[in-house]
Amino acid sequence: DVQLRRLGEGLVLVGDSVSLSCAASGDSASSYSLGWFRQRPGEERELVAAVRWNGVRTYYADSVKGRFFISKDNAKNIVTLQMNNLKSEDAAVYYCAASQHWPTGRGTEGYEFWGLGTQVTVSS
Repeated sequence: DVQLRRLGEGLVLVGDSVSLSCAASGDSASSYSLGWFRQRPGEERELVAAVRWNGVRTYYADSVKGRFFISKDNAKNIVTLQMNNLKSEDAAVYYCAASQHWPTGRGTEGYEFWGLGTQVTVSS
């Protein structure tokens, strides 16, 4: 099993930057691909960014390309989502998740383990 612990600040201004991190631990934690999801009120949880277990491949939703960057510290099993030039629509509850395999889909069903949600509030 993999345990995910959330890290980071969640109160920011429009145009500001913030970083969210999750530390993965447990047996075979280093072999899990890691992703960040977000969920806005009244909407489905969506995949924002993901990184393959070896850090070679990444995925970004169109809405965050060029602004958000995901990285994985393979030695510490920490995944970080660097969010830059934040917009009002970026406000959401963000979740980190782990998958035993590199998911082919973009839904939540491909991820077996989940961390607690972090509320990111973007104020103007």
